[in-house]
Amino acid sequence: MNGELLTGLNEHLKLEFRASHEYLAMSIWLAEHDLPGFAQWMRQQSGDELLHAQRIIDHLVERDEKVSLPAVAAPPDGWSTAEALCEHLLRNEQQVTASINGLYAQAESAKDRPSTVMLQWFVNEQMEEEAAARAILGRIRLAGNTGVGLLMIDQELASGRVPGMVTATSAENAKAAGG
Repeated sequence: MNGELLTGLNEHLKLEFRASHEYLAMSIWLAEHDLPGFAQWMRQQSGDELLHAQRIIDHLVERDEKVSLPAVAAPPDGWSTAEALCEHLLRNEQQVTASINGLYAQAESAKDRPSTVMLQWFVNEQMEEEAAARAILGRIRLAGNTGVGLLMIDQELASGRVPGMVTATSAENAKAAGG
């Protein structure tokens, strides 16, 4: 593996671990603000970020490369509003996407097919992650940071649906219904 790519993958681990840590802090903040569905969704996101880090670690170990686990700073412990929290979430996802895109370009340039294949999964995943963050942020901006609108968003997240996101199933149902 190209040394620059190895360094980049190890540095990217910091973004994944930081995101996990921050999303757990967001989950706590949301739970403290009586938004259990949103808190549950953020806790799931925190776990997903750890799985993303593990995917990179597994890739490096399988290729007999050195893994360097990063130190992770304490996350923020409060946000002024749910909207501010979601803006932070979207910024995190955009930073992760930029890093993945740079790593993908490095892997292509180095003709490192195994890394390119592994990183393609992340490219697809980041499209979904950013779309979900944008959808929730958009719904919060429409509904406002208080009251019934925020509770409706909370309930949708509790049911496992991201408000404002069209799933493959809902798109197929709309097409079948002639919509």
